[in-house]
Amino acid sequence: MAVPGDPPNGAPDGTGGGDDDFRSDDFRSDEYRSVVFDEHFVRAARLQEYSAEERMGEHARAVRSRSIWSSGSAPRTSTPGRGARQGMLLVLLIATAFAVAVYLGLRNPYVPPPGGPAQALTSTVVPLAPADAVPGGLPPELFAKSPAADYRVGAAGITLPAVRRTHHFTDVQVVTALSVAKDYLVQSSLDPDVLAGSVTRPVRVLLDPDQLAQFDRSMTSPSGDGRHAVTGWLVRFDPATAVMADSRVRVSGTLAFEEVAQDVLEVTTDHTFVYAVRPATGATSAADGASLFTVRRELRMRFDRDDLSARRLELVSAYVMAGPQDCSADPAGGFRPLLAGAGPTTVGPAASDPYASGHPRRSAGLCGVLAPSATPGAPVSPAP
Repeated sequence: MAVPGDPPNGAPDGTGGGDDDFRSDDFRSDEYRSVVFDEHFVRAARLQEYSAEERMGEHARAVRSRSIWSSGSAPRTSTPGRGARQGMLLVLLIATAFAVAVYLGLRNPYVPPPGGPAQALTSTVVPLAPADAVPGGLPPELFAKSPAADYRVGAAGITLPAVRRTHHFTDVQVVTALSVAKDYLVQSSLDPDVLAGSVTRPVRVLLDPDQLAQFDRSMTSPSGDGRHAVTGWLVRFDPATAVMADSRVRVSGTLAFEEVAQDVLEVTTDHTFVYAVRPATGATSAADGASLFTVRRELRMRFDRDDLSARRLELVSAYVMAGPQDCSADPAGGFRPLLAGAGPTTVGPAASDPYASGHPRRSAGLCGVLAPSATPGAPVSPAP
């Protein structure tokens, strides 16, 4: 029977097989010295298990990092998700380039920034001479017999169109532009103090600051040069000639809007205002020879984003026809109506009807003729 410490193939020839002849602590054969350990040696040996990191030593990791930002110096050990990560990186780069291109397109450096200098107003004021004698009477009777019989009174006659957004302006911004345009019409055409020439501030505060110098010069030194006529900016009666006989002005017309540039919204107004006036002196009541005076105003206004924020406008152009007036009178400083009983004076180049719908017929000269249909008592034309 073998005992601990026996050679693997039994006892060598010539040696005993008993316990006394073959003991582990007496066995000293050189042949098995390097492979056989006695019991004392085995018991004295210290068992040590290395950790996984110690076992790896300097060997490379068997699995690559999952991060797509791993260094290129890592081993080229292929993993199943490598192609997908490269695809995600490519998509991310393309999306970033597209976003940058869109941003640069929206911030085109060649588009002029908003808030540039406002244009100067250009205005044309055409007096309309009467074709017949100017009728007189009480204001309600005169209105009832005129083409303005169905017009609304005051600001109610200035109605806003249906609102929709444009390519670069929201519907709120469009409403703001239209409401400021209406405010300008009300202040410049219906305010009794403005009509009498006693104040100008209600109109002035609605203008772009770049136009204030031109406006102030027009008020203090009016001229018929196409840029400095008072009546290009507002309606004013020469206080030495006529005053209002009825504060209920009849109004009808339209407003339209259009985006003319990325940062510019344009509003066009086309309205007919009919006033009951009487002589400034010699008449003690509205019954003493009141007559009608008609003003057709076609205005073009522009709004940039700064104007919309400040609720102001740039008045770009004004085309005005007004009568009955004497063609020899200069209407730049204020209108001088021909009052009840006045006959025809100067014959203009063409008849113009300030009540006609659509764009007014622009006179080729400096004076026109008030069309018969615009005379109270004549057949009434459809309201615009």
